[in-house]
Amino acid sequence: MGEHPSPGPAVAACAEAERIEELEPEANERLPAAPEDHWKVLFDQPGNTGYISTGKFRSLLESHSSKLDPHKREVLLALADSHADGQICYQDFVNLMGNKRSNSFRQAILQGNRRLSSKALLDEKGLSLSQRLIRHVAYETLPREIDRKWYYDSYTCCPPPWFMITVTLLEVAFFIYNGVSLNQFVLQVTHPRYLKNSLVYHPRLRAQAWRYLTYIFMHAGVEHLALNVVLQLLVGVPLEMVHGATRIGLVYVAGVVAGSLAVSVADMTAPVVGSSGGVYALVSAHLANIVMNWSGMKCQFKLLRMAVALVCMSLEFGRAVWLRFHPSAYPPCPHPSFVAHLGGVAVGITLGVVVLRNYEQRLQDQSLWWIFVAMYTVFVLFAVFWNIFAYSLLDLKLPPPP
Repeated sequence: MGEHPSPGPAVAACAEAERIEELEPEANERLPAAPEDHWKVLFDQPGNTGYISTGKFRSLLESHSSKLDPHKREVLLALADSHADGQICYQDFVNLMGNKRSNSFRQAILQGNRRLSSKALLDEKGLSLSQRLIRHVAYETLPREIDRKWYYDSYTCCPPPWFMITVTLLEVAFFIYNGVSLNQFVLQVTHPRYLKNSLVYHPRLRAQAWRYLTYIFMHAGVEHLALNVVLQLLVGVPLEMVHGATRIGLVYVAGVVAGSLAVSVADMTAPVVGSSGGVYALVSAHLANIVMNWSGMKCQFKLLRMAVALVCMSLEFGRAVWLRFHPSAYPPCPHPSFVAHLGGVAVGITLGVVVLRNYEQRLQDQSLWWIFVAMYTVFVLFAVFWNIFAYSLLDLKLPPPP
């Protein structure tokens, strides 16, 4: 018997397409893969072409209000009123629903003709303990009500504020280990063997680059550690909950590195210990943000709390200055320097302020961000070359290695 000839490629492709078409459900029966897909159908209806009139958009919001969070619906209405041309782009809607807001997008909302009319977060009742905590963090860190509501709606505690908690636990663990090894917890820095630890920044060992960062795990004593830990937890954790580990970690590490480099330039014979560079970067950025947005910040007793924070920072700085010029326990090497505190403050009022003032905004879109990044880069490069050449050119007598 003769074999039937096999069908050509075109016939096979056509048959496959028909088979797939039969298996596919009708378009009207498909469920949207995401909430935005349901809305995209409305934007793509004939005559809309990716845009929709503000009037129609408002009526759609009213009819679908049960599917939207009330705070997010409020911001969507503000977005509708902010468009003078009477049309809303689907991409703006997707950005808002996906928690991705550009600076121009937020400005459009803030400049809208409609005032946000629903009650403030502080007036809401019946909140759970976790909801009250999130609301408290929002009022502690964010100056605009629209940002506070946005954060309250979108925060999921995933991931948790792991960076500041991890750094704090490591600092406590290293301090306890060092205290047991030296059999001294108060003013550990006065112990003759204190500087032998490989984590401490020492001017004679400045070529060991890790010391510019690892010195944060060594503290002068329990009194030094206690204040840094308290400030890291009370200020750093809420800031990380709002701005994320990447941004807060960047400010913290930038303050730490700037602190050790500042010491290597301005106090060239002294070692460095403690996390004050990173802590002062975060605290100074937070305080500066409060002052710059004084009327918008609604945290309770803000003037008193700022005064207490400044007093604590001043006492810690005064302790560091006193210790630096106190007769050394390991001459000719002096006690650790206080200049790292100043390096942290410089980072906080520059890079830190830009980060805290741009909640949910792309930092790379901010010209001021790039200016401060360039300044920080120039300082780091200057300090690196200073460490390579200046010590020998100045014929500086450095203390011997520990």
